[in-house]
Order: sequence, then C-alpha cells, then structure tokens
Amino acid sequence: MDSAAMEQATVHTSHADGSATVLKDNGLLVDVPAAAVAAGGWRSPRPGQRVTLHRQNGVITQMRPPS
Repeated sequence: MDSAAMEQATVHTSHADGSATVLKDNGLLVDVPAAAVAAGGWRSPRPGQRVTLHRQNGVITQMRPPS
C-alpha cells in the first residue's frame, strides 16, 4: 500500500552536492537527498527557510515551499 505524508521543517544546512539538512518541527534533523531538493524546484535553499517535506513510503521525495 502506498502511503504519502507531508511534514513541515526549516532548512538547517544546504550542501554543495545539492542535498540539504532540515530541522523538523519535532526537533529531529533529517537529511534530504539532492534529488528531492531539485524535485521541489530549489536551486539553493537558505538556512531558516520553511519547507514542506513530501514522503512516499517513508522516503523523502520532494522538499517544497510551504503549502
């Protein structure tokens, strides 16, 4: 069964390889792969920017601007 979820977070660090580390609202730091950052339309997210993480079957597939 496919399960999709969205979570709110704040960009903590943007990495040279295009990936990012975000701080979820529950206080956990999470690494976001470069493909998920690009899929959300980001070129280089800045620390402090709010984002919405889209997960599919537990895997972050997109990091988008807040909805």
